[in-house]
Amino acid sequence: MSLFNDKKSMPRYSAIAIVIAFIALIVQAKTLYIMTVERDFWTQVGNRVKKDSITTRPVRGNILSCDGQLMASSLPNFKLYVDFNAIHNAKNDSLFEVKLDSIANGLSAIFPEKSAEEFKKHLMEGYEKRHTNWAIWKKRVSYSTMCEVRSLPIFRLNPNKGGFKADSYEARQRPYGSLAKRTIGSLFGEKDSAVCGLELYYDSLLRGETGIRHVRKVLNRYLPIDDTPPTNGYDIITTIDVSMQDLAERALLKELNKINGNVGVAIVMEVATGDVKAMVNLQKMPSGQYAEAQNHAVSDLLEPGSVFKTASIMVALEDGVVDTTYRVDTGCGVWPMYKREMKDHNWRRGGYGMLTLPQTLWVSSNIGVSRIIDDHYHNNPEKFVKGIYRLGLADDLKIPLGAAKPRIRMPKKDKTGRQWLNWSDTALPWMSIGYETQVPPISTLTFYNAIANGGKMMQPRFVKEIRDNEGMVKEFPPVVLKERIAKESTIKKITTILEQVVRLGLGKKAGSTSFLVAGKTGTAQISKGAAGYKSGQMNYLLSFAGFFPAYQPMYSCIVCIQKSGLPASGGGMSGVVFHEISEGIMAQTNKLKLDATDARDGNSILIPDVKDGNILAADYVLSQIGLKPRADWDGDYMHGNPIWGRADNNGHNVTFTKEDMTQKDVMPDVHGMGARDAVFIIEKKGMKVKLQGRGKVVEQSIGAGEKIKKGMTCSLRLA
Repeated sequence: MSLFNDKKSMPRYSAIAIVIAFIALIVQAKTLYIMTVERDFWTQVGNRVKKDSITTRPVRGNILSCDGQLMASSLPNFKLYVDFNAIHNAKNDSLFEVKLDSIANGLSAIFPEKSAEEFKKHLMEGYEKRHTNWAIWKKRVSYSTMCEVRSLPIFRLNPNKGGFKADSYEARQRPYGSLAKRTIGSLFGEKDSAVCGLELYYDSLLRGETGIRHVRKVLNRYLPIDDTPPTNGYDIITTIDVSMQDLAERALLKELNKINGNVGVAIVMEVATGDVKAMVNLQKMPSGQYAEAQNHAVSDLLEPGSVFKTASIMVALEDGVVDTTYRVDTGCGVWPMYKREMKDHNWRRGGYGMLTLPQTLWVSSNIGVSRIIDDHYHNNPEKFVKGIYRLGLADDLKIPLGAAKPRIRMPKKDKTGRQWLNWSDTALPWMSIGYETQVPPISTLTFYNAIANGGKMMQPRFVKEIRDNEGMVKEFPPVVLKERIAKESTIKKITTILEQVVRLGLGKKAGSTSFLVAGKTGTAQISKGAAGYKSGQMNYLLSFAGFFPAYQPMYSCIVCIQKSGLPASGGGMSGVVFHEISEGIMAQTNKLKLDATDARDGNSILIPDVKDGNILAADYVLSQIGLKPRADWDGDYMHGNPIWGRADNNGHNVTFTKEDMTQKDVMPDVHGMGARDAVFIIEKKGMKVKLQGRGKVVEQSIGAGEKIKKGMTCSLRLA
């Protein structure tokens, strides 16, 4: 018999089922009622206790120097407010009135610019208006200042009771102030929006990615819950060297103040890599102070002037139309060029007369360079301009700062091939000396850096790598734009000439007594206003571009200064800045060699052994090391022909005696001469020479005074 009594149990289960079903119907009915009739009410309640899809801003990445020093970083700033309505709702009005004096005194101590009485009056105005966002201070403040204000009476309470509120902003800070400001870049005020420089070009990497979060009210507290956490921005490691940047800026600023310049640019580049170690852009502001307001180094399209002459001479050397022995007549300093006058800077003093090709760059002769180019390319100017293009001066460098592309006009003819469309007879001569073209300073420096680098043209590099918290994300290796801009022989010749420009020519003020410098001066007229060059108000672009040390280059540098009126000298003004920068950098990198005079002792031989021969050259060398030889003649090594003679060293001084060795059919006495001078003077008479040994000539096979004939061979023994 079953123990389960159906008659007693089933009614009970049925009753329970009916009750449960009834409750379920009530729940469903209530749910339907809430979803329809009470929908708006509960939506409002839900909105009060939650917030969805709140964007969370990431921390913007840092910009660092080549050695990791912070150059730009994001730090939190705060705007401070009081919600007087919250104080009123919390019934703390009487407490606020009692503590008002203490609050005002505390704020005045934190912000001394405003008195306690002014703060009290300001706070009472907001209190009477029951303002919900009454600004405590007009400017944004740092985190430490915000904490000081929050510790004051009333403000230290819960925001719902004390009314204190602080809105957070990400502020961009530059620990080194305005140093490299235009290169690093900046952001718009309170917006996280880049204006210029590396901040703008790498904005997407620096900015990071915003996150999404929602807020829920739990136990009377609002808790933020991340749906998608923000991704902070990457850090950028630049090529800028803070010490070099500071050195270049101080040197340039010093000269600008001295000469009352309008604009100054200085760029330092590492030869092997193209790394930009310093870039300075100073502009005179209406206040009279100098500041970085525009990136002139990459944006200025101005006629470069005489620094362009190096490229012109390189094209002629590369094409083989001239060599370093080529001579050109510059006359009295004024030369007619197709109904226009070409002038040298010393035309009022009579000009330079006959010059060799290197000397045209030593003294920056407009006539010399323009005549060389016009004589060999007048009928085929396209060949010359293509040569300039081959040197890379017209290339788009495609650098992060958006450099302007150089404008170097290519000659074009009409369909008949007879008439020029964009060319005139004077275009080539003036282009060859740096007019008729527009080249930004960064492009000019890249060209000179290629010469220093043995002909290999490097792209200017501003950023080395991108990093995050875990290490390097991306590396930017050096980029070669052209493997070779010219033949090795051309590079060697132009390097020697540029070194001579500084040692012998107009670039002396850019040189150093501790190491050799190679470079070229430039002084160009730039038109001012709509009246152009004829307005009578002339501006000048003064430049010096070069590299150091001359024969083992480490760094290249260009200095450009724009100024109004005379005096104006590329070598005397920009060259001085170059000198300060180069010596400072060599000292910083421990490459500066001390003057040899510092190592002299009582046993030092101060008077060198001077050979017979070209006593004009010997005299120049001795004068450069501080000695003043005794001589019964006068000459100029830069422009004079060789002067032959004897050198007598008595241990205390050197005396030169001039000898006539120009007799055509008579063998000269070359005893005591070095090989170079002896060979030169004998071959000048049409003879051949055989050498044996080294040192000075101690024996010659044809005696001095003997009659000679063309084609004879003279054997010389040196010891």
